[in-house]
Amino acid sequence: MGSLSSPEYDVIIVGGGFAGCYTLDQLRKAGFKTLVIDDAADLGGVWYWNCYAGARVDTPVPLYEFSEEEIWRPWTWSEKYPGREEIRNYFQHVESKLHLKKDVMFNTHVVSADFDKIGSHWTITTGDKSILTARYFILCTGFAAKPNIPDFKGLDSFTGTSCHTSKWPQEGIDFKGKRVGIVGNGSSGLQVIQEIAPEVEHLTVFQRSPTYALPMRQVPLSIEDQKKETYKELYELRKNTFAGLDFEFNPQACAETTAKERQAFFEEIWAKGGLSFWLGTYQDVIRNREANQHAYEFWRSKVLERVHKPAMQELLAPEKPPYYFGTKRATLEQRYYEVYNCDNVALIDTKANAIAEVVPDGVFTADGELHKFDVLILATGFDSVTGGILAIDIKGENGQSLKEKWAKGTTTHLGMMTAGFPNALFVYGPQGPTSFCNGPTCAELQGGWIRDTLVHLRKNGKRYINPRPDVEQEWRELVNRIGDETLLPQTKSEYMGTNIPGKPKEMLNFLGGVVEYTRRINDSLNTGLQDFTVQ
Repeated sequence: MGSLSSPEYDVIIVGGGFAGCYTLDQLRKAGFKTLVIDDAADLGGVWYWNCYAGARVDTPVPLYEFSEEEIWRPWTWSEKYPGREEIRNYFQHVESKLHLKKDVMFNTHVVSADFDKIGSHWTITTGDKSILTARYFILCTGFAAKPNIPDFKGLDSFTGTSCHTSKWPQEGIDFKGKRVGIVGNGSSGLQVIQEIAPEVEHLTVFQRSPTYALPMRQVPLSIEDQKKETYKELYELRKNTFAGLDFEFNPQACAETTAKERQAFFEEIWAKGGLSFWLGTYQDVIRNREANQHAYEFWRSKVLERVHKPAMQELLAPEKPPYYFGTKRATLEQRYYEVYNCDNVALIDTKANAIAEVVPDGVFTADGELHKFDVLILATGFDSVTGGILAIDIKGENGQSLKEKWAKGTTTHLGMMTAGFPNALFVYGPQGPTSFCNGPTCAELQGGWIRDTLVHLRKNGKRYINPRPDVEQEWRELVNRIGDETLLPQTKSEYMGTNIPGKPKEMLNFLGGVVEYTRRINDSLNTGLQDFTVQ
């Protein structure tokens, strides 16, 4: 039964990470009564949960922080790529300036959200059966909110310590002298591997495909290193690059260069470290097979210099690339490849020798061998981008669930709304820049657009906004058309949704870059939201 009474809140936000914090602050300042709900016990989003050994960000500071001067001016970092504890401390600093927690409901899980057509508002139900109402419902759940847990036979039977990296115990895990197995070698797996290898008795890494890890080039930062006089210019710059960083793709095509020129350029961006070799390379590496092969061969040559055992070399950097370079998230390492020179480290290719069964004291592989472990870590990634949103039972104005609507493919408009679910918006979600954009850049870009849109609606006496089905179909086609011009669809990955059984294969991110995305969302607002039904 619908209700004509006013909702309790103007806005309810799910998620207390960068996106949730920024959007809460902006909406409060604009005069909206706003509440954030988060199942964590504190601010930080993914940085509350990701407390695994070695956890740190892969974007350098000060790019990986808010651009508001009252926050960055008094804050200093200890290193270029901060670890999880320092990022947690940063969120406490943010709290000291913005006083967000008074409007955050912690330790609370959102179970469902239903749109009330008569009252034109959302009814949100939490795990403790509490019911809250809000005019607008904003999902800031992040792109890595739902862990991908493999369905290994007997997984629950393991009697040692076991967890997914995203659900690491807050008190930590003691690895000293332990036999450890780790499944996966993506961003979190790599960080755990290089962190714990020196202290374990034995480490076995189960790898489906190699990670194309790039050098992080970590350095400590002094107060003098943090040149605050450049920050305003830097934060303006990050709004005008493809990925919200402080560098851009080389506009020259790899095919137009000589071998000598190419080698010199690759050496230059390799020396810079970080994500430069991925997002600062020739513009055609992600689109052209020959250019991609050149990038792979250079990367491989760097890895082979550091890995001494021939068998390890072929598993970690095969002569024939198992997938195109850059079509999976680039990982950053500090000492990852040296780990495999150690006698207490084994690497198992699960394509050739799969995990057959987990038993109380370890793992059987397909060849019949039992690998005994005290600790088993799952670094098996996420149901990315859509997983965290669809974990909530969201029903729109016609009673259809969002899970049903997106079952055969995701449809959004501007990567922030979906037709049939009025007044529901998302930040860092599907068909936005998301996985190809620096997190704080994306949070401020989309959070700012949502603020301006809600202010526009209020100013014009409107309380209902719903994207037109035809324009969201056009947006889906645009997102996939841009993606199809790259090599990404040729790789099984989180970017395409193909790492999750049964999930539709589709482009989950807008690959047109931050500048083009900004132009499109601003055009929508500046022309009076004509691509939406507003009433």
